[in-house]
Amino acid sequence: MSVAATFEIEYLQYLGPDGTLVAELPPEAPSARDILPLFRQMLLVRTFDAKAIALQRTGKLGTYAACLGHEATHVGIGASMRPEDVFAPSYREYGAQFMRGVKPRDVLMYWGGDERGNDFSGPKHDFPWCVPIATQCLHAAGAALAFKLRGEDRVAVTCCGDGGSSKTDTYAAINSAGAYALPFIQCIINNGWAISVPRSAQTGAKTLAQKGLAGGLHCLQVDGNDLFAVLEGMRRAMERARSGGGGSVIEFMTYRLHDHTTADDARRYRDEAEVKDAWTRDPMTRLRTWLTAQGVWDEAQEKAWVEECGRMVDVEINAYLESKVQPVEAMFDYLYADPPADLLEQRAAAIAAEKRP
Repeated sequence: MSVAATFEIEYLQYLGPDGTLVAELPPEAPSARDILPLFRQMLLVRTFDAKAIALQRTGKLGTYAACLGHEATHVGIGASMRPEDVFAPSYREYGAQFMRGVKPRDVLMYWGGDERGNDFSGPKHDFPWCVPIATQCLHAAGAALAFKLRGEDRVAVTCCGDGGSSKTDTYAAINSAGAYALPFIQCIINNGWAISVPRSAQTGAKTLAQKGLAGGLHCLQVDGNDLFAVLEGMRRAMERARSGGGGSVIEFMTYRLHDHTTADDARRYRDEAEVKDAWTRDPMTRLRTWLTAQGVWDEAQEKAWVEECGRMVDVEINAYLESKVQPVEAMFDYLYADPPADLLEQRAAAIAAEKRP
């Protein structure tokens, strides 16, 4: 029997759930002291996430998508990019965006229903948050094509979830990146659930990483709760993209420790034992254990930093709460340069409903 093709998907993991090394770190891996700032950033993200949820529960924020459990994946992606690269996020990658200069107040403003949040701090060439599932993948592929046509040393990075990897938008982006050998990285953040649909019900593929094979992209699966694995996977993909070697698909294996959003109740479809088991693979715990063993972190430092994180986030929360509320017509004024007649009618009706001149 002749064989048309065979393939393998490499899996990267260096730091096990118990905080000990399961494989030798790559030569390019950061030292303990160099990775410490990223751990501190992960703690900041977790602090922000908890306070954002509290804001929503007290009626001071709209529906919010938590990122609990994703900290290593998100921070690692953001830390691997250069300022001139382009990031096309979905609606949950706050850790990556904070690494790129986005302020927590921007995130809060967006989820508070104010589109000024999408005019966020950081690189103005990054794309805004994208709630329609996976459409941002096509945006990143288009940016990558522009980089290649212009001869620019830049990479386009995008993220989608495990459910998003089943969308035609993702496949089209992957196919374009392969056909044109684009500097493109498709991050598939496999957190186990697409709202209430489990990974097992979404696709028959053994891995989500292999979805890039048909498009001719390099494919890799990594432990998304292991910051070292995230950084190494991104380093390889970035190096390949910048050297003209084309795009990559990286599947980050993590878990959604919170509900899909604050409008969701995961207890209705997810077994409590599954969540309890996922906590044993928490990215924060394993990295904390390793850093402590290396002698660069301790309980006193963490207590002081968490308190500082709380103060920093409170400043951002106050900036959000003190933002002047825009008039109702603002929702109409920044969509079109020349609004169509029906939109102008809606704008007038909205103003009239508020009984203002």
